Amino acid sequence: MITTIEENATVVVRREIRIAAPINRVWHLHTDVNGWTGWQSDIDTAYADGPLQAGATFHWSTVGLQIASTVYAIDAPHRILWGGPAHGITGIHEWTFTADGDATIVRTAESWDGNPVRADPDNLREALDASLASWLEQLRKTAENPTA
Repeated sequence: MITTIEENATVVVRREIRIAAPINRVWHLHTDVNGWTGWQSDIDTAYADGPLQAGATFHWSTVGLQIASTVYAIDAPHRILWGGPAHGITGIHEWTFTADGDATIVRTAESWDGNPVRADPDNLREALDASLASWLEQLRKTAENPTA
């Protein structure tokens, strides 16, 4: 049973951001997989067949990668952990959400391992870091926009 990211993986990246929006709004945007393509420019397709719950799988694509992610743990609106294999990389991704007055602190940590990662850890660490930075910034811009 997977309960957190793999701390000893070849690549581990952590990021956080403060979003000037209530936790429920940020959580809803982030966990509405079917709505990702409406605000997340790095994602080409995304769909979940049902509600996100432990054991559920959702499908998405980004930069030409087709990914099937399984939800390992969920505690709405505070934490979600998902992951799975994609193109030889095993990724585990944790998101936490903490209310901070009328804002939300979003923290993310992701681990990657597998042969492609071990073959080029520096470039893949940089790519993952850029991807998480972009995701968080797009989440912030969308959540802080009252018309979104």
